[in-house]
Amino acid sequence: MIDLNGRVVLVTGAGGGLGAGIAVRFEAAGALVVRHRGRVDGDLVSDAPRVVAEAFSAHGRLDAVVNNAGVQPVEPLPGMTVEQWQSVVDTNLTAPFAVTQAAVEHLPAGGSITHVASIEGTHPAPGHAHYAASKAALIMHARAAALEYGPLGIRVNTVSPGLIARPGIEVDWPSGVARWEAAAPLGRLGTPEDVGDACVFLASDLARWITGHDLVVDGGVTARPTW
Repeated sequence: MIDLNGRVVLVTGAGGGLGAGIAVRFEAAGALVVRHRGRVDGDLVSDAPRVVAEAFSAHGRLDAVVNNAGVQPVEPLPGMTVEQWQSVVDTNLTAPFAVTQAAVEHLPAGGSITHVASIEGTHPAPGHAHYAASKAALIMHARAAALEYGPLGIRVNTVSPGLIARPGIEVDWPSGVARWEAAAPLGRLGTPEDVGDACVFLASDLARWITGHDLVVDGGVTARPTW
């Protein structure tokens, strides 16, 4: 078992299903979790210093951050407006950048930052051009941050989930769920806890020599040939 007793972790977007699942797994490992439940749109860009400062002041320390807050609208690329594009980029990319910058001021050597990216960062889906681009950039931001913050002893990684179960998804998107289950070698959708466990691992001492890495959590679906 991973033991994070006494460590303080900030999870953004913890009001949603995935963020809540991540927070639960950190708490199961003994961490004190500060759950950011505020708006996950572009407001987090300007609000990042306050969110991080409040997480630090709540317990007098901050050991890890999980940048989970994000949006995933479906909009075809032809006809997509600049405003639609920018809204997704602000939430999925610029906000984690801002939170990371603010967090580095408080994290100790050995601290950890994890971005929740997506397999769509390398495998885009129709209607998700802005989402896929933002997640691809998020993966590269983590690598760049790992390079520049490594001398401070701070590690930065990404977790890239595949399709995650949520209440009603089988009703809302039965064909997609069926295709996923047929394509995934492990034969099921992921759970928020699956992603949470990956985040816990990356924040733990077991990952002390891992930085700049993208940990794919997708039941093996990206191992499936596309031809």
